Amino acid sequence: MGLFVGACLGWLLYIRQRRKNVQIDEEKQLVHQEKQIVVEFMHNLVEAIGAGVGREELFQHIVHASILSTGAMSACIFERTGKNTLKGIAVEGLFPPQHQLPEKSRDKLSTRSKFIEQILKSEVFEMGEGLIGSVARTGKAVLIEDARNDPRVIQHDDPALKVRSLVVAPLAFRSKILGVLAVANPADGIAFNEADFSLVQSLAEQAAMAIHNSDLMEMQIEKSKLDLDIAVASSIQGMILPQKFPDNSALDIDAFYRPAQKIGGDLYNVIRLDDDRVGLAIADVSGKGVPASLLMTICQTNLRHFAQSYRSPSEVLKAMNREMSEEIRRDMFITIIYAIIDTTQQTLTLARAGHELPLLCVHGGEDIKPELTFVGSEGMGLGMVPAEIFDFVIEDKTVPFQHGDIAVFYTDGVTEAADEEGTEFGSARLAECVRTLRNRSSRDLNTGIVSTVERYTGQAKFADDLTLITVKHT
Repeated sequence: MGLFVGACLGWLLYIRQRRKNVQIDEEKQLVHQEKQIVVEFMHNLVEAIGAGVGREELFQHIVHASILSTGAMSACIFERTGKNTLKGIAVEGLFPPQHQLPEKSRDKLSTRSKFIEQILKSEVFEMGEGLIGSVARTGKAVLIEDARNDPRVIQHDDPALKVRSLVVAPLAFRSKILGVLAVANPADGIAFNEADFSLVQSLAEQAAMAIHNSDLMEMQIEKSKLDLDIAVASSIQGMILPQKFPDNSALDIDAFYRPAQKIGGDLYNVIRLDDDRVGLAIADVSGKGVPASLLMTICQTNLRHFAQSYRSPSEVLKAMNREMSEEIRRDMFITIIYAIIDTTQQTLTLARAGHELPLLCVHGGEDIKPELTFVGSEGMGLGMVPAEIFDFVIEDKTVPFQHGDIAVFYTDGVTEAADEEGTEFGSARLAECVRTLRNRSSRDLNTGIVSTVERYTGQAKFADDLTLITVKHT
């Protein structure tokens, strides 16, 4: 009897072990199948990203691949569109809306497919609202094997929109919720099970990674385009800024220009008007980057044109303001000084449209202390006010400019450069620097000013464009 019982127990253990081995084999097979499906899923998404599909089309690829992978009859993706909202962006099949349909809309169900797609793509969920919002807020996937009596699932009168079984999973990359993937109603009529649940979670994880990579690639493409645009703009800017100055034995002229970014909004120019007269301009366009650079280019073109047409600096600036008023955006303006140096008359005549006051260092003689003054004149920036006001305010100012005198024109990148405590370099330090370096050439004087500003701020990189024109009457 004991032998019989022992044999029976042995047989039962054998049967149980066989069943366990079969179950393990089945689980291994399911895991293997899931891996194959996920690999194929990712392969399709990588191909789509490589083909350069748009974001919305990528979402549609994910929905389609999800249906093929799970055997579901319908699927939908709700994209996170704001800090606290989700919106339907891609759908395939008759995915049941998760808001109740408006009464007036129910008679349109004869054209179900397009109508449901339209409804879903207009659905917006708050984070935490309904099943979709809840999954997005918690970041945890949900399996509803039997959805027919589950209060979390919205059901509709139309039999085609009945939800029988449902899996909802977050599209999350590194804890960041990008959206929600929902698949509904297996085509074979059998409810989703734990294996399906695991598969959808895996697909959602891979889809989120694909979306992140797609966004990253798009950003890199846009950055490359922007870098190219900036490089072109910088090249154009370099070409329109003068590299050499008109020959005039009575004048030693040098310019220094350093943009804060790859392209800047400052400009300068030195224009030969005739044998005795030279025009000099320095300007600062409000803002930075490409818009400021484009406006600077327009300003440079107009300056060259009108400088040859008018003898008075104020008339040149009036003409520029009239010409450019339509091209200057309301949130932008240009401060500018245009000056004419007449070496025969030994004068400097300037008009100032809201720009920094130029510094004049009068030599006075070997034994006389130089006199430094900031030359002022009335005027407002280009594009700031209507032409009639601009024309009324702008004026010419003429001062002597004789042997040994120095004129320094600059942008606010010089005087507003600040130290670590936020104290600006200021005009007084600029004047003292020019006083100390006045016996040097214009180039050495500019180099000395820039070096002094760098030492003062403690850095070689400035927050604003820095431009200098120094003219010495030799």
